Amino acid sequence: MRFWGCALVAVAALAAPAFASAPPDTRTILGTVGKVVSPNGIDEAKVVEIGGIRQWITVRGKDRRNPILLVLHGGPAAPELPTRYLFEAPWADYFTVVEWDQRGAGKTYLLNDPAKVGPTLSADRIVQDAEELVAYLRATYGKQKVFVIGHSWGSLVGLKLAARRPEWLYAYIGAGQIINTVAAEKVNYAWALAEAHRRGDAQAITELEGIAPYPEKDGGLPLDKLGTERKWSVRFGGLTYGRDNYAFWENAETISPDYSDADFKAIDLGSAFSLPRLLPDMAKADFTGLTRLDCPLIIFAGRHDYTTPSEIVQAWFGKLTAPSKRFVWFENSAHMMYGEEPGRVLVHLVQDARPLAAAVGDVAPEANGP
Repeated sequence: MRFWGCALVAVAALAAPAFASAPPDTRTILGTVGKVVSPNGIDEAKVVEIGGIRQWITVRGKDRRNPILLVLHGGPAAPELPTRYLFEAPWADYFTVVEWDQRGAGKTYLLNDPAKVGPTLSADRIVQDAEELVAYLRATYGKQKVFVIGHSWGSLVGLKLAARRPEWLYAYIGAGQIINTVAAEKVNYAWALAEAHRRGDAQAITELEGIAPYPEKDGGLPLDKLGTERKWSVRFGGLTYGRDNYAFWENAETISPDYSDADFKAIDLGSAFSLPRLLPDMAKADFTGLTRLDCPLIIFAGRHDYTTPSEIVQAWFGKLTAPSKRFVWFENSAHMMYGEEPGRVLVHLVQDARPLAAAVGDVAPEANGP
């Protein structure tokens, strides 16, 4: 039954002349529903100068007294801003959430001349951008420390940032954490081939055996071979548990209140631009020698993740020392736990991360009453 006030409005509408205009489109509806209207809230979308180029960020939270949570998207060049409406709205009850389209990605791709950005595009440059962005957020919003959560490619950026600037972070949160890309690809390839045999999928067996050795003997990850391996890993549920494709996520992007049609097209443009330039850095990623982190660490790991296999992350985590560390399994997720188990992601952000800021008073006061 509808709330009685809404019912009265509906009854009144029946007595009024019919509206000639069409109902609002999906983007408008989602944008209106997601708008922050609380008196002490913040809801900004803006261009900032970072690393010598214009970059796009959004800043959203119900109470600006809450701690900042910077979200580092995956890919490379796969912004999470266009799908944040699926999972991120309740985060804003507990954090001031910052989304950032990285150099070469999404809205930031559209803001700059690719000919200028191309020669600068590297993992180290994006880590420097992240460092500059955190400095900007601290200065602009009056925060000594922030939280950083990095997903997939963003976890490479995030872990490097945490190693460089631990004093700026309440905690680093790695979701689908990259530890050693070549080792991860070996596990992923072996799993996909074994799964193809288990299913008796002749086409998958032929295509996967056709790219052997993968990774190559020198550790190389040719883009065409990577594409074949990913095709079957996704088909068998190594990206999203229980699904054989990624269409649900990509379709959700097309109705994002944060992205126009031109912005949506820029996702593919930015990916095609960035991936060949960043894949060599991604292939070389190896954190196995990082055995100490000087800020708290939280790992979100999908039990069925074969994109960044969780067994590799778990082994590394066991050897790492940090002021505190927490390893969280997502039993019904592969690589996309934000969308696969959004409720549990929220619970662990609130229970495991936020208390680190609450301990020094960097949270909004709790409301009284039931």
